[in-house]
Amino acid sequence: MRLHVDQRHERVLELVRERGSIRVAELAAELGVSAVTSRRDVETLAGQGRVQRLHGAVVWPGDGEPAPERRPESAEGIVIGMIVPTTNYIFAEIVRGAREAVGALGGRLVLGVSGYVDTEDPVQAEHLVAGGAQGLLVAPSWFGGVPADGQEKWLMECPVPTVLVERSALPGNPAAELDRVRTDRAQGAAVAVGHFAALGHRRIAAVLQEGPHADQISAGFEAAVRSRGIHVDTDAPSVREHGDYDASVEYLVQAVRKRGVTAALVHSDEDAIVLVPRLQARGVRVPDDLALIAYDDEVAGLADVPLTAIAPPKRSVGELAAKLLLRRIAERTGAEPVSPRQHLDLLPELRIRNSCGGGTAGVGDS
Repeated sequence: MRLHVDQRHERVLELVRERGSIRVAELAAELGVSAVTSRRDVETLAGQGRVQRLHGAVVWPGDGEPAPERRPESAEGIVIGMIVPTTNYIFAEIVRGAREAVGALGGRLVLGVSGYVDTEDPVQAEHLVAGGAQGLLVAPSWFGGVPADGQEKWLMECPVPTVLVERSALPGNPAAELDRVRTDRAQGAAVAVGHFAALGHRRIAAVLQEGPHADQISAGFEAAVRSRGIHVDTDAPSVREHGDYDASVEYLVQAVRKRGVTAALVHSDEDAIVLVPRLQARGVRVPDDLALIAYDDEVAGLADVPLTAIAPPKRSVGELAAKLLLRRIAERTGAEPVSPRQHLDLLPELRIRNSCGGGTAGVGDS
């Protein structure tokens, strides 16, 4: 995914700071941009006094000598606990990202699994802390993705630093004061709507699996269709119980045949893979009659009709959450200055495959 100019500038500064000096051509290759764009970025930053141009290279500002290589703080011997509801689906990659980030700095990640039972979260936390965990990465088993009825109480009483992973809390809830790293799933839904719109679709639907992410995806979907003036099919609730495939198929068949729907967002891609042959058996072909985008991109590319999908940055979520937690631990020991709490939302990307087709034939206006 192409970086925004501000993100590019921050990445340039990061690379120059880490390496001391770097040639403009190397910067262009690192950032995946043209040499012209790279030179323009460097000139902008040099004009702000944030870098220097020297002998065809970019160096850290100062006396013209390359800055010493910045080495990450060691986490040698630190034990990080991580609690997830499952090691399947998105969490396999999230755990992998966290484990690699902790291990690269000499620490160790230990895992607890709650099985989507909210009362198991504090049990796992107590066990991990008693075993020596100095901080916790936590994806609590909050059904709606946010705490309700005091579910956050144990978390606020936890004796070690904690970072929420793929979870959040509403403003005013005590858990909203915790650090968190998550996917901006609402933006992912908006990207899907934007892709449908670019292909000419004006009547679209959503079939979403109930669970922690449904509200975010639904909110992003609804906001995007409103902003683009697209007709969204609301004949039936869009959030459905997991495994209720018959109802989902019936809904989509009627949406296509009777209400002119030509595109649908389906969460998750496992559900989408189940639905495609069932739709075909009812005479609704993907993508000929119904363009389809799946959400999560776990196995979407392996479908008989490879599915265009919204892909959360799973490994990056785990990596950044682990690094943030390590910083909080370092702050407790005085090794790092205390910094403000952070809410990090990472943007998912659209991976285009076959399930949306390439044209707009048969797509009507609202």
